[in-house]
Amino acid sequence: MLALFAILVVFLGAFLLYVSTKADACSFSRSIHILAPPEKIFPLIDDPRAMNEWNPFVKADPNIKLSYSGPSRGVGAANDFDGDSRVGAGRAEIIESASPSKVVLALRMDRPMKCQNRVEFSIAPREDGSDVTWAMSGKQPFMGKLFSTFVDTEKMVGGAFEAGLADLKARAEA
Repeated sequence: MLALFAILVVFLGAFLLYVSTKADACSFSRSIHILAPPEKIFPLIDDPRAMNEWNPFVKADPNIKLSYSGPSRGVGAANDFDGDSRVGAGRAEIIESASPSKVVLALRMDRPMKCQNRVEFSIAPREDGSDVTWAMSGKQPFMGKLFSTFVDTEKMVGGAFEAGLADLKARAEA
């Protein structure tokens, strides 16, 4: 019995050591081509209310509580959210807005785990429309490393980004 306990302790220690060696930062991004000029797409991102119409994280919880503060768009426009376990709770605030090419948000998550991320939308004009990229980066705390050991976060977050960008495309091309 003592030998089994010792093996379990060694295994758990080795597992936690492995988790601690995972990257201290994470980043995700997805892009889409939209048949619309940047000037038509930008307002759908630069306004938190408009963004939440296509944001897959907000749409995941029909009972999410949303509140807005600051200006209606641009730097300082903010959105506090409190949703179920799939959505969590936190705040997204626009910290940079360069019409019609870029919107940067500071995303603070309070639940399910505390973290702070930088979210950037870039809109590049093309002859037949625009290329839009949704990127997120930030530090990965130990609990994030542990979570990503069991869940493919690249696939999970990337899939949500893809769904949101597809919805943004449909709205911008309408």
